[in-house]
Amino acid sequence: MIQEWWGLTDQIKGVADKLAKAGYRALVPDLYRGKLTLEAKEAEHLMGTLNFGDVAGQDIRGAAQHLKSSGSPKLGVTGFCMGGALTLLSSVNVPEADAFVVWYGFPPLEYIDPSKIKAPILGHFALDDQFFPIATVDELEKKLRAAKASFEFHRYKAKHAFANEEANERRLPPLEYNPQAAELAWKRTMEFFEQQLKR
Repeated sequence: MIQEWWGLTDQIKGVADKLAKAGYRALVPDLYRGKLTLEAKEAEHLMGTLNFGDVAGQDIRGAAQHLKSSGSPKLGVTGFCMGGALTLLSSVNVPEADAFVVWYGFPPLEYIDPSKIKAPILGHFALDDQFFPIATVDELEKKLRAAKASFEFHRYKAKHAFANEEANERRLPPLEYNPQAAELAWKRTMEFFEQQLKR
């Protein structure tokens, strides 16, 4: 599981616990090496220090290889915001994974080579997302469809970070927790992982 741009926060650890309670081994690589923040400017700085290609090809792939070598027959990757963008990059760079769930994030589309995507993708996107415009999701969808990649995208009448219970506490108007959208997206996620990873 891949963090938002805030870092390895208690909220992200809570999501990992949720996956663990559902019967999954949940591993969250600490991409910021112990740093985290509640401030948007600092989060932007921390994210800016990451080389996304290296993170997807080394940190996330290394975590996937570790889980596979230590007894996980099937592996899923999921991430939120920045982690959603990294999940999409991982769909290209982490062949060990068997399923991907993207939460409201994507990288520049030129970094996505759909011909390298071998596992199914489930995507959750917000119609009113000021950080990740829905028009770009439409372009991504066309790109994946043209390559016959296996994917299913859902759009929610919500803002960015709609599944983060602490989004409203950040006092950033583009962020807003939406419990109804979050519940539906989690239901779809658990069904998808059940189908892809437990059978």
